[in-house]
Amino acid sequence: MNNFWARTITGLSMVFLLLAAMALNYWLLAALFLLVTIFGLWEFYSIFTSEKINPQRIFGTIAGSLFYTSVVVAFRIDFPELGLNPLVIPILLSVPLLFLPFVFEIYRKQPQPLINIALTITGILYIAVPLALLNLLNGENALRVLKFPVILTGFFLITWFYDTGAYLYGKQFGTHKFFERISPKKTWEGTIAGAVVAIITSVGLHFLAPGIALPDWISIAFLIILFGTFGDLIESLFKRSMNIKDSGTILPGHGGILDRFDTMFISVPFVFLYITLRHLI
Repeated sequence: MNNFWARTITGLSMVFLLLAAMALNYWLLAALFLLVTIFGLWEFYSIFTSEKINPQRIFGTIAGSLFYTSVVVAFRIDFPELGLNPLVIPILLSVPLLFLPFVFEIYRKQPQPLINIALTITGILYIAVPLALLNLLNGENALRVLKFPVILTGFFLITWFYDTGAYLYGKQFGTHKFFERISPKKTWEGTIAGAVVAIITSVGLHFLAPGIALPDWISIAFLIILFGTFGDLIESLFKRSMNIKDSGTILPGHGGILDRFDTMFISVPFVFLYITLRHLI
């Protein structure tokens, strides 16, 4: 099976799983994202592990998963006896989780302790936080069409069509390098084509879900295009710094978890901020 068909089958399978989880149950989608969090964190720490650099893989994966789970649970389960907003709990939990790597590194006798600490904390911020924010777009009061949470579904559709359009058009017609130092295969033609497809998708989403104004859909698409592109470049920067082609092999045709979700990790916080400020959730 060549790479194109492997990539297509894997991509369609992931789309089916994600859409099914979104339509069926909040906790099912949360469990799916938890798996992505766990495998993504382990993958992140693995690609940076070398003879001299050794981030705290086990602690980082557990801490990131705990933070993610605390957000998911606090968002759907009230704790009236605490007398505070449930979402304050993950914030309080994150404080010791982000400082414990400093303590643990004292006992590890590693040659690069500061780099190890920085990478451990970065993994949690880079992977667990965005995936946790995605669950906040799947609340009980979220606008839904045919059981699908509109904004969350729209976010994924715009991202997927942007990635696919950029990949296919760039592969066939791309000639002008976009950022050759970091991502030699990325082209201006592919990026522009992907952006056009993303904007068209956002317009189509407005007609399918008119409860969200067209300017909001276009703004969301713009944020995904801009920061999703940065996310792709950042992931490429990580891999080039460690001289590797893919972050992993778990997804045939795509590579690893980070290769598949790189566009989303950076765009999610900015889209979530916009949606919150616009009171769309």
